[in-house]
Amino acid sequence: MQASIQDSPVQRRLINSLYVEAMVLADDARSYFDDGGREERDSLSPMARVTFSCESLKVTTRLMHVIAWLLTQRAMFAGELRSGDAMHPSRRLGEAPQTDPTVAAELPMRAQRLVGASVELHRRVARLDEAQAVGPAGESPARQMLQRLALSF
Repeated sequence: MQASIQDSPVQRRLINSLYVEAMVLADDARSYFDDGGREERDSLSPMARVTFSCESLKVTTRLMHVIAWLLTQRAMFAGELRSGDAMHPSRRLGEAPQTDPTVAAELPMRAQRLVGASVELHRRVARLDEAQAVGPAGESPARQMLQRLALSF
């Protein structure tokens, strides 16, 4: 694999740091939504309990997309996956389910924090995913022009 910004020691540390953050957040979310938030959930109205459950699924979905993407990056760095394979659409970051801020504001405070943290983590990882899709920033102007010409014809 050619050395690039995507395979730099800084990038590896960033991916490892994000992986740890995602795993800690996933553990916090599991702990809260499975057990810790039971009293808070039970004190909500029936409709709010449904909202609570839906938001817990959204948090889990966001985190699983992030963790899967980070594991793909780690496999690429370890040489277990070629960079071209890592860029396959099936290995890109999954779409994040949207959370309505007015709905989230009605959740217990700890649930709000978990929702917000999962949204922010997914947003940060999405920026990395998009940067990879764009390609290396140092691509030569000549190659860019050739690509534009190829698209014209």
